[in-house]
Amino acid sequence: MSSLTRIILQRLGLGLLTLFAVSLIIAFVVELLPGDITQAMLGQSATPETVAAFRKEIGLDRPAHIRYFEWLGGIFKGDLGQSLASKRDISEFVGTRLSNTLFLGGLAAAFAVPLALLLGLLAALYRNSIFDRIVNLTTLTSISFPEFFVAYILILFLSVKAGIFPGISNVSTNLAFGDQLFRTILPALTLTLVVLAHMLRMTRAAIINLLSSPYIEMARLKGTRPFRVIVYHALPNAWGPIVNVIALNLAYLVVGVVVVEVVFVYPGLGQLLVDSVAKRDLPVVQACAIIFAAVYILLNLLADIVSIVSNPRLLHPR
Repeated sequence: MSSLTRIILQRLGLGLLTLFAVSLIIAFVVELLPGDITQAMLGQSATPETVAAFRKEIGLDRPAHIRYFEWLGGIFKGDLGQSLASKRDISEFVGTRLSNTLFLGGLAAAFAVPLALLLGLLAALYRNSIFDRIVNLTTLTSISFPEFFVAYILILFLSVKAGIFPGISNVSTNLAFGDQLFRTILPALTLTLVVLAHMLRMTRAAIINLLSSPYIEMARLKGTRPFRVIVYHALPNAWGPIVNVIALNLAYLVVGVVVVEVVFVYPGLGQLLVDSVAKRDLPVVQACAIIFAAVYILLNLLADIVSIVSNPRLLHPR
């Protein structure tokens, strides 16, 4: 077995172990939520006997550990359970919500990643210039603002005052691709501004860290143009940390969209999670949380593997 295959298998095993630990935390935290769906559906006037009968009907009268192992066994079989509020299988509607979230995250990534790499390379090329200072100031400002603040600012200027984009992203499956893209641009732009700064600054720092290397000095002495030195000589050796921060931000684009989806009323997995928490629909909350956790762990594993492939020295750590 090669070193790369062994490391990949180790990372996958660690990812599965982490996902199991996260499932325990999810089940424990969900049990701590005040109240349950019986109180939300029956109201305050329900008698204790009615509440007890309803809890027995939907299976909430059983111990928490039994419900947890049944839920975990269902996940291994591809069954996410049944919604307590709608009595529908969760897999029937969570797929559409997940695809909407992935579409939003993918659109934001399509904006953010190329822009971050380009601006990071230019900031490294013209470091300590006016352009570099403006980029640093803008990125620091962007990092300082929370997502909901950026979202409301964009809604104010691009939706309310300019009227360019709709303030509510009410997408659906029967919309044409162009209409869905148009209604998703504003939340995607919000996520782009949030994650752009981290990727840009890491790209700039990784490139500048290599510019004092001997092979870079040799390339300069040979008369190679500065931009070519950075793109063809410095960038390939800087991919490790850049890929790591890009993967982490891509993971955030998928699992950190909850606030943005709520602000824009975007029908994604984050909005479903918030609605389910309000209804105390525990199976849906657990399903959304475990999907978010699986996506985050998978993207982190992908970042580790890409970093190892781009830097073979990590195959033989000392």
